[in-house]
Amino acid sequence: MATPMVAGAAVAAAAIAGRYGILAWQAFKARPRMPRMRKFYEGGFQGSMTRREAALILGVRESVVAEKVKEAHRRVMVANHPDAGGSHYLASKINEAKDMMLGKSNNSGSAF
Repeated sequence: MATPMVAGAAVAAAAIAGRYGILAWQAFKARPRMPRMRKFYEGGFQGSMTRREAALILGVRESVVAEKVKEAHRRVMVANHPDAGGSHYLASKINEAKDMMLGKSNNSGSAF
């Protein structure tokens, strides 16, 4: 007589656990997605800018189109602009990274 009661209790416990498991899964699936935080370039700068370093500074791949470089430059520059409390040195490095990625030469042709 005890065996059917134990079996019934086990089935009821499994049903309750299954119900809470399903509710937990639905709550997990319905949660708002958190955007990934982008990790920016950490560390010091090299003596002369390389294409790899420029891509790390701007947060893009080395083989990216010019439009993406311009978008990335704008995004990083807004965060580090000297008029908004950023550093002049960082702004110059960001601009140098953009020029490197777009293939512009560092020499402007001026004698000065």
